[in-house]
Amino acid sequence: MVVNRAPSHQTQRGAVSLRVILLLFTGALLLLVLAVGFVSSFGYFRSYVSEQLAEHAQDGATAVGLSLSNAIDGRDPVASASLIDAVFDSGHYQSVRYLDLNGEEIAGRVLPMSEMPTPGWFQSLADLDLTPGQAEVVQGWSRLGTVEVVSNPQRAYQDLWRITLGLVIGTLVIGGLGLLGLFLLLTRALRPLRALEQHAKALSQRNFRNRVTAQSTRELNQVTSAMNQMTDDLGRLFDGQGKLIAHLRRVNNEDPITGLSSQRAFDQRLKTEVESEERSAPGVLVLLQLAGFSEYNQTFGRNEANRLLSSMAKSIGAFVAAHAGSFAGRRNGAEFSIYIPGVLPADAKIWCGELLRQLDGLYADLATPMDVAVHAGVAPTGVERGIREMLASADEALRAAQERGDTGCVLSEPDSEGHHNLETWRAIISQAIREQSLVLWMQPMISEGQAEPVYYQVFSRLDGPEVALKASAFVPLAERFGLIADIDRQVVRKVLTHLAREQERGLAISLGGASVASEAFRDNLLSMLSDAGEERVNLWVGISEHTIHHHRTEAGILVKALVRLGVPVLVDRFGVGGVPFSYLRNLPVQALRIDNTFVHDIDTHDDNRFYVESVLSIAHSRGVKVFATGVETAAEYSVLTELGIDGAMGYHLGRPFVADN
Repeated sequence: MVVNRAPSHQTQRGAVSLRVILLLFTGALLLLVLAVGFVSSFGYFRSYVSEQLAEHAQDGATAVGLSLSNAIDGRDPVASASLIDAVFDSGHYQSVRYLDLNGEEIAGRVLPMSEMPTPGWFQSLADLDLTPGQAEVVQGWSRLGTVEVVSNPQRAYQDLWRITLGLVIGTLVIGGLGLLGLFLLLTRALRPLRALEQHAKALSQRNFRNRVTAQSTRELNQVTSAMNQMTDDLGRLFDGQGKLIAHLRRVNNEDPITGLSSQRAFDQRLKTEVESEERSAPGVLVLLQLAGFSEYNQTFGRNEANRLLSSMAKSIGAFVAAHAGSFAGRRNGAEFSIYIPGVLPADAKIWCGELLRQLDGLYADLATPMDVAVHAGVAPTGVERGIREMLASADEALRAAQERGDTGCVLSEPDSEGHHNLETWRAIISQAIREQSLVLWMQPMISEGQAEPVYYQVFSRLDGPEVALKASAFVPLAERFGLIADIDRQVVRKVLTHLAREQERGLAISLGGASVASEAFRDNLLSMLSDAGEERVNLWVGISEHTIHHHRTEAGILVKALVRLGVPVLVDRFGVGGVPFSYLRNLPVQALRIDNTFVHDIDTHDDNRFYVESVLSIAHSRGVKVFATGVETAAEYSVLTELGIDGAMGYHLGRPFVADN
């Protein structure tokens, strides 16, 4: 092995030297091309601005000359001065002068020189040509004089300065990205030989991303080629499994035309949100339908009808993405359903109206000349109100909206408003943040055959007048108000304080999407964890799959930084965020926490059972733990333990309790 490593190191040094040479040469060439392009563009825009100044001056001179020749008597100095004053005040001119045949000024205005809004060196560099515009003033066949107009270059210099700044920034960005891309390309193309020992270690850790790419001796090349082939085969095997699972999930849970959740998948998730004791929280259900869709289908054909549904689904998807925790699905035909958690019915009706106007405009454009409309029914959640009652209530409201004819939505039970309006909620949450009065609750993550819980999941709750408000009730509103980062920051501080007192107890927190996306919060979180000491290794940090999907770059940066600090990371609510396995394998996460949508009634739902079993197989093969949430029955827990789950949490296994207790 020692004999074989020496050439490897020599190859590495040679590759590095070659990379530097190629980087310097091609980088210099790229910079030269960009510099030439910048100079050419600057010259073009300078000439363009100068021409605009000259044309502006000539147009002004022509207009004044014609007016003095025809509209008024050019021999009258008072009238001429009045005209010149009017023209000078209405345009951007440096000077407007009316000269007689001897060059003496009859009337004129000159703008006093003021400080330019651009740097002096730039004015010297640009040096715009202020060519005066001239026009003759005649009376019949007699020449009375000459009008001479000079444009005010102040705005021209300002425009050219702004254009130049744009060129500089664009050149720097393109140059920087080009150099970065060149560096990455050369680094990848000239990557040195990886040690076989490191490659074998990566395989033992189920890391199939590593490859031995550089060439060395013939014998070593054969060994590395065989190892690379084995790695590729294993990687394809696991990737194939992941793609198969993702495909089956799409087939079972997604509508093939719109890409939204199927009716069955939507109803199952809605049931979890509404009827689960653990997740139940205020929210609204919206059922919307395109009126006249059957006629549209018959008139324009199935392909156009599918294209219409796909367009509608994109608008609905954008609406869902703008409201944290929301999800949507297609029921049948041209009927869609949307669930929005943590929103007051009155606000939901306003949002629904805005969405309907957008959909109606899109529908009307595609269905011309048909008369079309979009109707919706809105139904809020309620105490002891299940999914059937909500669907029936929303359907009844939808029928009422359809009876009205025009596009619009109807709110069922409009008097069943929440106790607080938005401003009251904002004040309650802001006060809790300001007074640091959030209460921490914990719930154990239980592992079969293990005496102590794997960790305790930490929830934040607000003290209400009657009961403590669950996070699912106020967190969506906090996301909407932009306060979730402050809540997460306060929770982290309290959790670290708790860990300092009880260092043996593992705790887990879940971060909001806005928190992960905020660079300030990420820096603050990493700073707090760095100062916390060794107890930070007992803190699990959860990031939802939905957050990873919408903030991949920010989530990737945070995950890698947490791993460097020794903080374990888990992907929360796995299965509903749409992130493929192929992406997750590039994140060094320690665990996946399957969303309770797949856990609810898993004992009677074969598709969910197969999905969980497949996730367990792939995750365990890569050394990643899998946890489950929302376990509320013994039958559900029995199936999960049979499948080999690493830990489960839910009201059946342990109810939440106040952290201080």
